[in-house]
Amino acid sequence: MPKIDVYDIEGKKVKSIELKDEIFGIEPNEKVVHSVLVNYLANQRQGTQSTKTRAEVRGGGKKPWRQKGTGRARQGSIRAPQWIKGGIALGPKPRSYKYTVNKKEKRLAIKSLLSSKVLENELIVIDNIQLKEIKTKEMVRILENIKAEGKTLIMLPEREEKVQKSARNIEGVKTTLVNTINVYDLLKYKNLVITMDTVKKLEEVYA
Repeated sequence: MPKIDVYDIEGKKVKSIELKDEIFGIEPNEKVVHSVLVNYLANQRQGTQSTKTRAEVRGGGKKPWRQKGTGRARQGSIRAPQWIKGGIALGPKPRSYKYTVNKKEKRLAIKSLLSSKVLENELIVIDNIQLKEIKTKEMVRILENIKAEGKTLIMLPEREEKVQKSARNIEGVKTTLVNTINVYDLLKYKNLVITMDTVKKLEEVYA
């Protein structure tokens, strides 16, 4: 079992805990992580792009000139794709890019990234984050104390308004919940800060 130190909001070591092997100690599966990441990004696409075909643009009801005898190429409509202001041939139309991947793959990808954070010393466990009021300055101080430098993802077990609102204006910092984590955020943010309650919930959900 991987062993990790737990700190308080002042950055002092409180204790050490052992994390479950099946969540924080597996060998990261890069192929599955990539597959789930591509799926996540595809599902974020709106797919609202649209172009008009020759049937949808205005005009073009009359044949521009007679078929033969003019010396020019035959034309049937001034709204064919080769004409200026003509319709677009084979252009994009609104569509859904969504597709699903196996739930087991999603779980494996999350566990692979959690294990990767442990291996690369990018996982920071804090005993608890308690704020008396919504204060960005206080949250900045806590992150400095625990040496969470650079892009940081704070994972909470459930909604905590004071923590979430205190962190939302800090550049490079984002808060998320155990039930909304995704591979994109885990890859985007270098440091992962979790509380003891978050560890318990992760081990309940992913064990």
